[in-house]
This record gives sequence, structure tokens and C-alpha cells, in this order.
Amino acid sequence: MFQDISIEKLNELRSKKEMTVIDVRSPSEFAESTIPGSINIPFFTDEERAEIGTLYKQVSVQTAKERGLEIMSAKLPAFVKEFAEIQGNKAVFCWRGGMRSRTTATVLSLMGIHVYRLDGGYRAYRRWVVETLGSLEFSPEVYVLHGYTGTGKTEILRALKDKGYPVIDLEGLAGHRGSIFGEIGLKSHNQKTFDALLLEELLRYNHEPYILIEAESKRIGKVVLPEFLIEKKEKGTHILLQAPTDLRVRNIIQDYRPAEHAEQSLNAFKQIKSRIHTPIAQEIESCLLSGDYARAVELLLSYYYDPRYAHTASSYGEEFEKLKPISFETIDEAVMLIEERLRELSKSESTERKVQPGA
Repeated sequence: MFQDISIEKLNELRSKKEMTVIDVRSPSEFAESTIPGSINIPFFTDEERAEIGTLYKQVSVQTAKERGLEIMSAKLPAFVKEFAEIQGNKAVFCWRGGMRSRTTATVLSLMGIHVYRLDGGYRAYRRWVVETLGSLEFSPEVYVLHGYTGTGKTEILRALKDKGYPVIDLEGLAGHRGSIFGEIGLKSHNQKTFDALLLEELLRYNHEPYILIEAESKRIGKVVLPEFLIEKKEKGTHILLQAPTDLRVRNIIQDYRPAEHAEQSLNAFKQIKSRIHTPIAQEIESCLLSGDYARAVELLLSYYYDPRYAHTASSYGEEFEKLKPISFETIDEAVMLIEERLRELSKSESTERKVQPGA
């Protein structure tokens, strides 16, 4: 017989790579939100689930159950085979640990395939995420990368993460770059998915002395950052990056690929067109229509993004204005210089700890 497993135990085994988690909800439920790293082996397709739901509401519970059994019986061999091919520990879940996951676990048990069933299902997992984010005491200091649009902050952070630094890529977790053009070429995440991904990163780095993030507003696309992270960011150590305009233009074209997303780029621009001086806005639109993306980006930076950034930066106060920027010509150079700055900060903090009373 199958065993129920708690969220805490499931997370422990997942963190050790000792558990495969399987979402048996429909593909659309899985796409809307799931436990990070899960795979989807649906008990019912979206169409089957809709049909059974209609029978449940309009005919009877018994009729719905009979139709569900009929559907499942026809595809049971293929369903079981998918589970049999997965090696190691397995845990299944549905919406609330009900019929779909219970039936799956029972059938697999009869076939000699042991699986765990998540107690309370996805609903319990979501409740755990919300409660944990709401009560989390996040101890690392936050180092915040600032810089004009196109400086390459996200690419720099990813390079630092590849080198083993504790980086949380907020834009990557949100599936959005944080601007009016931010969803182009990406699939933005909803709040449920973002919260789950963010919590995993926060728990992973909670014993580090610091984390690195990009300076983001409270909202990134469709999602909102938790208040405690906003406060940590505002009180954090700020690192200002400075890159030449031509590099920023190249970074933006490489990242957004406007030639591949011409219509989306034009539609996004039209949402901010009225905020730009009319002759400049007309020139930008003309460049977008003709494919002169480098010129369009250059104008957008000069007449829209840079003034907005300067206004936002002024809200950080005098201390921010006194920051010595890290200037660079390439992303590799930026990574090297930031590593030097991090070593300086580490030495400075070690010295401060040594001179503390009682240290």
C-alpha cells in the first residue's frame, strides 16, 4: 500500500535529489502552477476532466465516477508504464490529495510500483509556500546591482551564479524583464509559480553571508516581490554599474531580439509612445518599422529609459549619489570587477566584526 508524505519530508528528499515528484493533475492545471521540478503525468486530460466535471454537476456523482473509470481503464497500461520507467523514489500529488492521486497510488501499488502521495496535495503545498514566505527570517545581506537599462545586469548575475556566487535572478524567476518590453520572447510566470521558485532560492541561500540581486521595482511583470525582500534591498549594499551606450544597445538587441519579435516590439512601444516627445516618438516608430533597431534602442534609452532611471535613482538619497561606479567595456570585465568589489566588501565586513565589542 502507498504511504502519505509530508511537505517537509518531500522537500528534504527533493533537495537531496532523492525524489521525483509527479503532478497527476491535468496539463492546464500543471501549466498554471505546480511544485518546482515536478513532471506531469495527467490522470485526465483537460477535455476528460471537463467532461467528468460536467457529469458531476449536471447528472450525478455516480455517473461521473463511472465515466472516469471508463476513461481511465482504457489508458491504464500506458499510464502505469510511464511510472514504471521512472527510477528511484516517487511522490504523486493532485489538487488536494484526493481521488486522482489516491487512485494513482493505489493502482501503482497493486502493480508493484511504490509511490508516496503528498498529504494535502498542491493546495497544502501552496499554503506552505505562502506561510513560509510570510514568516521567513532571511539573514543574508543583500548586494544590489544598479545600472541603466541595457547595462547587462541580468547577464552579469547569471555569469556570477555560474561561478558559484549566491545569486537570485528575480527576472528569471518572474519570466519577465521588468519593462514594457519585458515579456517579449518569454513566458511570464504568475504569482504562485514565482513564489514557489523564489522561496526555493531564498531557502537555498539563507545561510550565506550575502546574496546578489538586481535592483528591481516591487512589481516584475505579473508578480510582486514580498515586502521583506523589498526592505532588505533598500537597506542593502548597492553596487553601481556603468557601461557605454553602444554596449548597452548591443546587449538589448541581443537579449530582446527585436528582429524576431518585430510586431510585439512595435506593440509594446505603442504603449509608451505618448510619454515621449512627439518627433522622437515618430522617429522611434519609423526605425522599428524599417528594422533599424539599433537606432530605435538608442533613442529609447536617451529619451525614455535613462531619464526614468535617473529619477528612480534619486529616491535612494545622497549615499547612492556618492557611489563610485564600476565602469566596464565588456560583460567579462564587469564580472571580474564585481568579483574584486565583493572581495573588498568581504574584507571590510570581516574587519568590522573583529572590532565589535566582545568579538
